[in-house]
Amino acid sequence: MILFYSDEVNPRIEYIAKLIFANILQTEIAFTQNSAEFRKSEIPKINYSHEKFGDEFYIKPHKLIFQNALIKPTINSVWYEGEKYFCETSKDSDLPFDPFAASFYLVTRHEEYVDKNRDKLGRYPYQNSILSKYNLLQKPVVNIWAKLLAKLLKEKYPEFNFIESKFKFISTIDIDNAYAYQNKGFFRTTAAWAKSLIKGNRQDTLKRKRVLAGKESDPYDTYAYLDSVFAGNEDKVKFFFLLGDYGRYDKNIAHTNKEYRELIKRTAEKYDVGIHPSFGSSKKKGKKKVKLEKQRLEEIIGKSISKSRQHYLRLKFPKTYTRLIKAGIEEDYTLGYSAQPGFRGGICTPYCFYDLKHESVTNLKIIPFNIMDGTLRYYLQLSPERAFEEIKKIMQEVKNVGGTFVSVWHNETVNDLGTWEGFRDVFEQMNKLGFEWANK
Repeated sequence: MILFYSDEVNPRIEYIAKLIFANILQTEIAFTQNSAEFRKSEIPKINYSHEKFGDEFYIKPHKLIFQNALIKPTINSVWYEGEKYFCETSKDSDLPFDPFAASFYLVTRHEEYVDKNRDKLGRYPYQNSILSKYNLLQKPVVNIWAKLLAKLLKEKYPEFNFIESKFKFISTIDIDNAYAYQNKGFFRTTAAWAKSLIKGNRQDTLKRKRVLAGKESDPYDTYAYLDSVFAGNEDKVKFFFLLGDYGRYDKNIAHTNKEYRELIKRTAEKYDVGIHPSFGSSKKKGKKKVKLEKQRLEEIIGKSISKSRQHYLRLKFPKTYTRLIKAGIEEDYTLGYSAQPGFRGGICTPYCFYDLKHESVTNLKIIPFNIMDGTLRYYLQLSPERAFEEIKKIMQEVKNVGGTFVSVWHNETVNDLGTWEGFRDVFEQMNKLGFEWANK
């Protein structure tokens, strides 16, 4: 148990203190605004106010924690143990930076509310994030700070106890395009065939012909292979299916297609499945599409769906999460960058979304991801060998703090063909190591 004092326990303070102590350190926390009660207490305690009383553990709060207006705050950097952090405190504080305010800034994605810069697909660029600027994007700093607080509190209060959390591993597969050639319908197939002929892509034309004639398997049909990799660890796997209407960025098989529906049913019998809300659902006119696409998936598998990940990782605060909540989504796996691996919110522990516009905690749980196949191959242009080293490095960071490592792959990227040659081995090594660590 930890006693947490502040002369104003506002929603921000209560939220972030519970996240650090209850969620990450798995210890009980009690709040008080009564200074006399706090001073008399003999249990482990933190004074988070503008006045230090005695020899209690003390941190002077950064002004961010008391702000209500959604404006860009003034945040100064501070060095601690060779790392550059932010949200400077006072000289009499037990830390030179405020880990509560800094953590709140990161996990709520405050910077994404006030920074309007976006890439061509409407996504927040990682280069603009404070973690990228401070070279901390590959560090789960919120978890690291939580463990630092626990260490310092243990030194001051030997009776203080917390639970060391265990490493968890979740392997996720996005089905953006279930098949390369099959089940596309007459018009799409004819158009694609014509396009290949016009471009003189003889190899694609011949391959399409062999697949459609049943002489060769579809290059995106990797589902039996995925089953072999996941065998015995199905509880640590999630599939996300795109069921949006056809569009420029939504080119999956029609949700009415018999074979696609059978594929989804078979998958749902073995694994946890979720909806992959379409690109169209994140547009201004797409308010009702998330619910519609979720209902399509529920109708196919015959049970309710509570999990999602946005197609193309289109995530806008707080609009995206508000839409998901209204559609009945309880867990979202979108938080991460397409162009860089690491920790978009500085955290590798699932946590509840805090809506800054309404200054309130929601029931939507955010499960951040750490690594994506396209990041390694397209953005970083890594060889298979270097890609696995990058994965292992990030996974080790998560293991060090007992966090949850989440990967994103696609059915077509594990086919070991073309640009993805060699990456099947990377996928296998990642899962083997992740399952091994998680099952210890």
